[in-house]
Amino acid sequence: MNILFYRYNSIYEPAIIGAWTRQGHQITEITEEMQNKELTPKEQLLLVSAPMKERSFHFVFSINFFPVIADVCNIFKTPYACWIVDSPVLELYSDSIYHPWNRIFLFDYALYEEFAPKNPDCIFHLPLASDVTTMTLICDGITQKDQDKYGCDISFVGSLYSEKCPYNKLQDPPDYFRGYLDGIINAQLRIYGCNFIRELMTDSLVEEFKKYLPGFYQFPEKYEKNEQALVADLYLSTKVTEQERLRLLKALSERFPVELYTGSDTTALPRIHNRGLAHTHSEMPKIFRLSRINLNMTAKSIKTALPLRIWDILACGGFVLTNYQSEIPEYFEIGTDLETYSSQEELLEKCQYYLSHEAERTQIALNGYQKAQQYHQLEGRLAEMVRMIL
Repeated sequence: MNILFYRYNSIYEPAIIGAWTRQGHQITEITEEMQNKELTPKEQLLLVSAPMKERSFHFVFSINFFPVIADVCNIFKTPYACWIVDSPVLELYSDSIYHPWNRIFLFDYALYEEFAPKNPDCIFHLPLASDVTTMTLICDGITQKDQDKYGCDISFVGSLYSEKCPYNKLQDPPDYFRGYLDGIINAQLRIYGCNFIRELMTDSLVEEFKKYLPGFYQFPEKYEKNEQALVADLYLSTKVTEQERLRLLKALSERFPVELYTGSDTTALPRIHNRGLAHTHSEMPKIFRLSRINLNMTAKSIKTALPLRIWDILACGGFVLTNYQSEIPEYFEIGTDLETYSSQEELLEKCQYYLSHEAERTQIALNGYQKAQQYHQLEGRLAEMVRMIL
């Protein structure tokens, strides 16, 4: 099968290309946007249409949704498949979502419920998956030097969101308004398994918010201008994620040695061990295998789904301790395949418990790996996707 793959440097792209290649598919890559993030829609159009004029493809694929690609594929009457792996993806509000040649796969069921009614025959729910083949190969090559370098009690690999939190650009709002926003943020911080911020986004609140945020995102032409979703998912949910990660890591680091692999500023976490950025395709799998506890703190804009971090940890045979997400019980048994927490207190208690119950922790990690290997391998998920595309 011939697949035209439009790349922009998502960390999931190499895994998907590897899995499809192992299955015998032919991949033609468009890579210009990996180096140039300033490509115009016209340049994107030309990049996609040029190879399609020269040869036929069974479908065009990208991670996340590109309206221009959808438009081109609609003209060529070629399926455009994309897998949404992040949230928010504001391009989903484009009118291009309505094209009949789209095959849009959403990893988050809450996103599916929101967008599927717009084009019900062309939008599907498809959870992410574990690249067990690649991760196992890397982890099987772990050396004693790796053990010494990456072995630890507790680790987290990811951003603190402080450097990419657009909420922090808010300028001098009145005290009453700042207090109201702080109340929403603090309430959401206390609730796991349910994101209720969007339900609180009234028109008047959005208009007030816009007054105090320079550079407020402007939806392009031919987009549904859903500013309630924008403020909830892009601005406030990102702030909640930032605050949650800072608070939980601070509390953990005051009781346990915690290794943090990040490019974020950690001056607010004086006891954390900042190890810098970890290379996704060489270092990260070893960290996941060699950490006794791997933390996952899901970005709050991901409402129900399991983020890629969980699938990657399981693929490496690592022990997962994650915030509760409502889709987790659909794929894994809590306490058997992985562990969850629903409060700061529970997180601290479970870290203490599993650091002192090595055999139980090791068995759960093994169970999670075996479940991912048996039911949630990337090759199987992609084969399911291809069946739904064609």
